[in-house]
Amino acid sequence: MTSASTPAPAERAGTGSGGPARAAEGGTGPSGTAPSGTTSPSGTASSGTASSGTALAYARHAAGKLAGAVVSLLAVLVTSFFLFRILPGDPVRTMTRGKATTPEQLATLRHQFGLDQPLWQQFTDYCGKALTGDLGMSFQFHAPVGELIAQKVPATLLLTGTAVVLYSALGLWLGTRSAWRHGSLGDRLNTGVALTLWSVPSFWLGLLLIIVFSVGLGPLPGLFPTGGMESGTGETGFGYVLDVGHHMVLPVLTLVAVGYAQTLLVMRSSLLDEMGGDYLTTARAKGLRDDMVRRRHAVPNALLPTVTMVFINLGHVAAGSILVETVFSWPGLGGLFYQALSVPDLPLVQGLFVAFAGAMIVMNLIADLLYPLLDPRVGR
Repeated sequence: MTSASTPAPAERAGTGSGGPARAAEGGTGPSGTAPSGTTSPSGTASSGTASSGTALAYARHAAGKLAGAVVSLLAVLVTSFFLFRILPGDPVRTMTRGKATTPEQLATLRHQFGLDQPLWQQFTDYCGKALTGDLGMSFQFHAPVGELIAQKVPATLLLTGTAVVLYSALGLWLGTRSAWRHGSLGDRLNTGVALTLWSVPSFWLGLLLIIVFSVGLGPLPGLFPTGGMESGTGETGFGYVLDVGHHMVLPVLTLVAVGYAQTLLVMRSSLLDEMGGDYLTTARAKGLRDDMVRRRHAVPNALLPTVTMVFINLGHVAAGSILVETVFSWPGLGGLFYQALSVPDLPLVQGLFVAFAGAMIVMNLIADLLYPLLDPRVGR
């Protein structure tokens, strides 16, 4: 049955009533208001109106996402204050454990840390300082929380940044190949390995790698350090770079093994959804090679659902990996958070929580702002 919008055969061939003549005379264009190939004043106005409408829609989309990010940050501030105050333990008694202290000295410390104030006053003081960038003073390190975080950021960026780049690239490549050859032995093998590694706890895998490759197992000697960022031998220059790289192998391998699986599975699922599209059939009908159809048409569209996940992974670069950094004694934000949580060092724990959550919110915001640029249908 022929659709009402389908042109008649004569019209498609350009041989209908007045077909060639209308083409020769520059007949009616698609809009039915101006000759094809010419620009009318009304067409220009229509184009300008559409462009301004698109810009206005994007501005509304961006404003909504920015407002949501601000609300999320405020919610993080509230959560970070109350969440860690329900933890068991007294910070003052923990810090003075094993030391002879009088009740008066304990009271003085509580007053110094502001723990003797009413909870509502502690909350208002914390929010007021946090909004100005003051995250407080660490109980155990006696240093500003902001400075402590800034000191640990480079080590975390080096470790998790390297891992995120590696497992994102590996996951995208293997996910594309698995989807394009779905059902093959390679696809089943890649998917099985990814699902297995994704279900493995990162700290357990890290401990296993330490036992096998650091301590040594049977005839296999220990090849890598058990932890830390450097050997402390005073190496400089290229020797220092090699030393740090040697210490990075096992923690990076742990993060890559656990992290690439998510990227692979998401990319594989997205590409499988795209492979049934008519535009791929059209591209093949035009004579494009299968590899070019995949790279130029299928993969760019399949990448759109992966954008959010990639930016979430970039948020993890700032947050680090608490478990992996703790297992390998890596001097980053994750290890610092574990130290603060063991006291609990409330200002430091709260500051790190805000930094971790803030990084994730900012990365999600960037992804939301990029979506309409990658796919114009979003945000309309």
